[in-house]
Amino acid sequence: MRFEPISPAALADRVAEAVAARGGRVRVIIDGPEPAEPGVLADAIADRLRVLGRAPVRVRAVDYLRPASLRFERGRTDPDARYDDWLDTGALRREVLAAGDRVLPALWDAETDRSVRAAYVDVPGDGVVLLDGALLLGRDLPAELTVHLAMSAAALRRRGVPDWELPAFARYEREVDPLHAAGIGVRCDDPKRPAVLARSDDMITER
Repeated sequence: MRFEPISPAALADRVAEAVAARGGRVRVIIDGPEPAEPGVLADAIADRLRVLGRAPVRVRAVDYLRPASLRFERGRTDPDARYDDWLDTGALRREVLAAGDRVLPALWDAETDRSVRAAYVDVPGDGVVLLDGALLLGRDLPAELTVHLAMSAAALRRRGVPDWELPAFARYEREVDPLHAAGIGVRCDDPKRPAVLARSDDMITER
């Protein structure tokens, strides 16, 4: 594999330009563990899209976690539950990625374990839905562009991901291979020094 070093700003530029080149509504998934800062990249892309005249709608996967009674049914530190049970993929698909011209930006507050009661947001015909979060690929979530921010197990541990959670990310690497499954794969052990996986074909794919 060959990687091309890129600055965080240039990475945001590249993704925003790829999105702006597409007509109609565009759905973008920025996938990566929290220490890789997928939300920071998504926010930077949203800023650039506004300048380019495209209206972004930001959604965080953490606002689509299931209630605690379902997430922790197998315990609070079960890696398979972290992988299989935490994210409400059905709601994400229904309320965000397959919702058309109105999306629900948040559903559940995991800290209070209560419904957010957010209002729906209109998405114009050329709007962009930007979803960020961890372990999002390989779940049949529809999107026109996917980006994966890859971190090694050592980097995850170094940046504070608890040991019990590491097997969930190892399973993700083994079953999904997100670095290659994403339209744009980025090595991101240090979020300030990313490197893009070089490809011979167009980096935009639907996942």
